[in-house]
Parts: sequence; structure tokens; C-alpha cells
Amino acid sequence: MDTNVIYCGDNLEVLPKYITDESIDLIYIDPPFNTSRQYEVFWGEAQERRAFEDRFGDVMTYLEWMRPRLRELHRVLRPTGSFYYHCDWHASHYVKAELDRIFGFDNFQNDIVWKRRYGTFSTVHESTKFGASTDNILFYTKGQGAVFHPQYTFKDEEYQKYIKKFFRHADADGRLYQIDNLANPAPRPHLMYEYKGYKPPKNGWAVSREKMEQWDREGRIYFPKNLNGRIRRKRFLDELKGKPVQNLWDDIEMISSQSSERLGYPTQKPLALLERIVNASSDEGNIVLDAFCGCGTTLEASAKLKRRWVGIDFSPTACRVMANRLESRLGLREGTDFTLKDMPKTAEQLHRMPPFEFQNWAVVALGGIPNKIKVGDYGIDGRLYLADMAKEQKAVFQVSETAGQGIFETLDKWYPIQVKQVDKAGRPDIDKFETAMRRDKRLKGYFVAFGFSGDATREIKRAQTAEGLEITPITVDELLGYERTALS
Repeated sequence: MDTNVIYCGDNLEVLPKYITDESIDLIYIDPPFNTSRQYEVFWGEAQERRAFEDRFGDVMTYLEWMRPRLRELHRVLRPTGSFYYHCDWHASHYVKAELDRIFGFDNFQNDIVWKRRYGTFSTVHESTKFGASTDNILFYTKGQGAVFHPQYTFKDEEYQKYIKKFFRHADADGRLYQIDNLANPAPRPHLMYEYKGYKPPKNGWAVSREKMEQWDREGRIYFPKNLNGRIRRKRFLDELKGKPVQNLWDDIEMISSQSSERLGYPTQKPLALLERIVNASSDEGNIVLDAFCGCGTTLEASAKLKRRWVGIDFSPTACRVMANRLESRLGLREGTDFTLKDMPKTAEQLHRMPPFEFQNWAVVALGGIPNKIKVGDYGIDGRLYLADMAKEQKAVFQVSETAGQGIFETLDKWYPIQVKQVDKAGRPDIDKFETAMRRDKRLKGYFVAFGFSGDATREIKRAQTAEGLEITPITVDELLGYERTALS
């Protein structure tokens, strides 16, 4: 089975085709939440939102959609594997009941509550309920013997107070430590020995003479100046693992608008969250699967922590962003360090894409940058920068919307791109694009469609002859050829 690969497609088709039985050590999924609000599929603009009620109807329809996928995920998980399902309050209780049936009630380990933000409230309208500030991560194992490494944190406020209060001493090297009791709570006659003139406590020491001598050699024993005092153990601050992480995760912050890892994906999870899960439930060399991998946070965490990985996502745009992310943030190379498979290769596949996905695919395949704003874009779906702007172009594609707009303002050498998911673009489509070109003072642009009518072709020729507006019509078949050449 191939690993370090991104599959573009429906996971219900990809899993049985490529992933063998009981081959995966850890699965994390963050599927679309079943909410009544609009779910932002990619980059969050209005044209790219799909209402959940249009896709799933109600929670039972959502579960029907998820059930065969969960069964496939259970099939590919090793007997010693772990499974994490990230969801929110809308459907978590329904999802748990479904997972209990598939994975087994006794294999449920934790309902992890991630405090992703502080509660929100309105200063204009009176609130009708408490603010939602948490997500749920349902943690299951497939059976006994699953890998689990306890995790620790130093970010807990109470733990920080504890450190400040008790670690007040410093040795000759400046290492902070606290002194801890070495007396045994119960009588231990065989541990009633004198050490360096210090008499044992009433019940004896907590450790043997051999252990006491070892700690003494290592500088871990605190000797009071008075021989009547009590020997104590030094516990060094720099050797603390931290406070053991429980099922309430309130020490990992959401990705802010200023975060260096922000890609603009609407439901992007912080890298620290996935690093914790990968560290807890896998070892180096294990295989991690994310079947709804969005912008690739699970893949980055897995690669960074020396795990093998498999990612699946239906969105070609998301798959391309994942590839760019692995290249830019980890220095991995597509074709050498990882593979991108099953990107759309035929016009028929592209016809079936949601309009916004087709639009993003066409712009990226042409070498351009999709418009962040999908509604109110005034006839321009993307921008193609000149060859000497290649570095800046790649940077814009990878940064957030806010940062991207800042770069857009500093670059002037670009060509507009218009995309229509129609069999034949007509004269009215060309007229609108010409208007956009005149408005932005662009003399050259690109128009992508499956084909062009005779009227459209004649208008393109007229505009160049009469007005000097150079519009290059590109069919999807031609664009597929461009992308195949670029990927090879």
C-alpha cells in the first residue's frame, strides 16, 4: 500500500480502492459538521458555501451519509489502532451512538473537549443561549493493546502557579528545584538506616540506601546544615514533563488571522492539536490516515513527527493547497517525497465538479491565483502574474486572504482570468469579460470554458482588432493538457 500520498476523490471510493484491511495505525477525521448554518467548503466566500440542509436534510440523513464511510475506516484500522472523530455540539451525541455500534461501546476511550475559543456574545442583540466555545473529539480504539503515550502541558494556569510557588530553590548551576519529602508514610523497618550522620525519620526512608547513594552522586539530595534536620529530595524544574493532559484541552488556541500557519481554510485546525493526537496514539513509522484532510494539517503533523501518512479529500483545490503546504512548510517535494493522485483528468470529471471547485481548478491549472472573493468579483475569477512574478505568485497562493490582498496591491503585472463551466461560452459572456478588462485597464486576459460559440469567437477577434483587447480563449481539453505538462 502506498503511503505519503494525497488522493483526490470521495473517500467512500478511495478507501476500498487503495487502502488495505487493517493497515492503518491512527485515523483522525474532521468531516463536515451537520449544522443548519451554511458550511464553507473552501476559502469561505458566499459562492463557495453549501447549505447543509441541501446536502443532508437532517441529522439522520447525515448519519446515513457517514455510516458507510465509518465502516470503511473501521475496516482499514489495525486491531491495535486508534480513531479520532472531530465534531461539534450539533451532532456529537448522534455520532457517538453510531460509533458505539461500529467500534463497540467498550472501545470508547474519551470524549475530548477542545476549548477552541472564548464564548461569543452580541452587543446588539440579546443572547438566547450560552456561547458555544468547544468542539468534541471522540476517541476510540479498535481493540486492546492500542498505542498510547500520555501527553503533558505547561500551559495550565494552575500548574504555572504551582511551579512559581514551589520551585524557589536553585543549585550551584542555577537549576531551579523544589524539595520533596523522603520519609516513608508507613513503617519500613528495613529502611531504618542512618545516612551521612542524618538519622532516619520515624517510619524509615522512602528509598533504599543504594537509591539514596545514587541520588546523592547525582546531586539530587538536599542536606540541611543541622544534622538534626531532615534529608529531602531535589525535584528539578527542567526535568518536569508538565501537567498530564486530561480530556479537557484548553491549552491549544485556535488559528488567528495573524498566525503563520493560517491558509484561509474555514475549518482549519491548529497544528498543535494534531501533533498532540499523533504523538499520543502513534509511534514513528506508523501510518496515519485523514479521510477528510481539508488543508492538510494532519499530513503536516504526521510528516513532521516522522510518521507515514495518507490523505483523502474530494476537493482538487484543497489537494493542491495540501501539496503546496508540504512543500513550503516542510520542504517536501511532490513526486519525490509524496504523491498527489487522482486529480481530475477528463472533461467529464470536471463537468461534475461543484462550480466553485471547477473555477478554482481552472485558475490554478492555468498557473494563476483564484480570487478570494467569489461573489462580487466583477467578472474576474483569478489573476495570472507574469513569469518574473512567479515567486510572489506562489507566496500569494499560500498566504491568508488578508495577507494575500496586501500582496495583490503591490503587484501590478497581472492578467485577468474568467472561468465558465458551460459547454459553449457565448457572446454575452465575452462582453462581460471585456467590461471587466476595460474597468481594470487590462489589455490581455484569459477565458476558460469547455467550448466557445461562433459569436463568442467573432467577438474576441473584433475586440482585438477594434479595441486592442487581447482575449485568449482556452478550452478545458487544452487546460488539461497544460496541467498534465506542468505536473510531469
